[in-house]
Amino acid sequence: MRGIWTTERIRAAEERLLAVTPEGALMHKAAFAVAVHAAEMLAEHTGRVSGRRVALLVGAGNNGGDALWAGAFLRRRNVSVTAILLKPEKAHAAGLAALRRAKGRVVSAEDGPAVLQTADLVIDGIVGLSAHGGLRPDAAALVEHVHAPVLAVDLPSGVEPDTGAVPGAAVTATRTVTFGARKPVHVLNPARCGRVELVDIGLDLDDPDLRQLDAADVGRAWPVPGPEDNKYSQGVTGIAAGSATYPGAAVLATGSAVLATSGMVRYAGPAADVVRSRWPEVVATGSVTDAGRVQAWVVGPGIGTGSEGREVLTHVLGAGVPVCADADATTLMAHRPDVLDARDPGTPLVLTPHAGEFERLMGRPPGEDRVASVREAAAKYDAVVLLKGNVTIVADPDGRLLVNVARGSWLATAGSGDVLSGLIGSLLASGLDPWLAAGCAAYVHSLAGDLAARGVPVSASGILAAIPQAVRTLRVGLFE
Repeated sequence: MRGIWTTERIRAAEERLLAVTPEGALMHKAAFAVAVHAAEMLAEHTGRVSGRRVALLVGAGNNGGDALWAGAFLRRRNVSVTAILLKPEKAHAAGLAALRRAKGRVVSAEDGPAVLQTADLVIDGIVGLSAHGGLRPDAAALVEHVHAPVLAVDLPSGVEPDTGAVPGAAVTATRTVTFGARKPVHVLNPARCGRVELVDIGLDLDDPDLRQLDAADVGRAWPVPGPEDNKYSQGVTGIAAGSATYPGAAVLATGSAVLATSGMVRYAGPAADVVRSRWPEVVATGSVTDAGRVQAWVVGPGIGTGSEGREVLTHVLGAGVPVCADADATTLMAHRPDVLDARDPGTPLVLTPHAGEFERLMGRPPGEDRVASVREAAAKYDAVVLLKGNVTIVADPDGRLLVNVARGSWLATAGSGDVLSGLIGSLLASGLDPWLAAGCAAYVHSLAGDLAARGVPVSASGILAAIPQAVRTLRVGLFE
């Protein structure tokens, strides 16, 4: 897993390291890394490094110092470097002196537009981790003149470091070089950060505030049959979804559970005939009361929010097994919270709202601080809460947090959430920790969407069909 730490903890770790490090050593190391990536970007975008033009957007403090020192290092490679000082009186003195010694140019903000219009690369050193709010008007006006690729120092200026929110004007980076550890902004707003490159500077950090699964994590956690397994030992997933009006939800959620693991799937609901015709390996009945024993339930997609849907949800919550509640189930919980009385205390529950469903559950939208909102919802409902989005956040009642960054926006299609629910349900039935099950399912869901799309829009059925390939990709990667 990749760790992600809040800026408060990063700054505290930096202060401890600075206390035992020679003055300037960390800045030189960070700036050299920025210069290396700047040269790489020049080569990628223009075909060469020597003779190219780099503009530095320099604010006050150490972030601007990193940019100035990086400019000095780039001069050694015969790059034309011009620093645009937004606050000349507050510019980092040592960095500014280094750039001048290296024969770099220094101009004021008034001359910045002309410099930016001819730059081959722009290095964003306007503000650092301690800044909050959008760019000030003078900086925002300069950023409007940027047309070249942007390399951000630590984070794109104007983007909130701990929430990824954009409260005003902000930089959009092509690449971001960060130091010591990844910060929340890098995963909560990847569109603004571009490709994130981490430079190790020796920070001493303990348990992270957020975690991000990688391919190996998911591949190792995904259940596969062993020599002693049978269809029951791998987990029986129950699907309570769909209706005569919305049979597609039942087909998608059930199919997802079928393709995710090698266990058994039981479907219970009015779409039994349609499900049976599409998935003959499923044991399908017309009612949850006739479904037989399962190790986990998926409930909600397409069941409706009337009395029948409420009865289904109440029965499932009272079954004493882990439950993934999605779509209409979350709406029922929001409007009729008494249905939760059927749940046995301590029985695992996973809620998978999108932003609108989250607002119904909590009485307010997720807002700019989605991490804090999801953590609050997990505590309120004593459940794992997966807030869907291009960046999916998973929180459990104990405060653990996972984040999954989607590969594009291919999952923004009708029925995609039903596929995710089936994945989660199958992992719950296999016995996986609910928090990890939700995170692994989100990862495979996103990968399946990317594999199915291959650069063009894809339907939920296409995402569903790509699940085996997604799991195979992760599993094969373990043995390469």
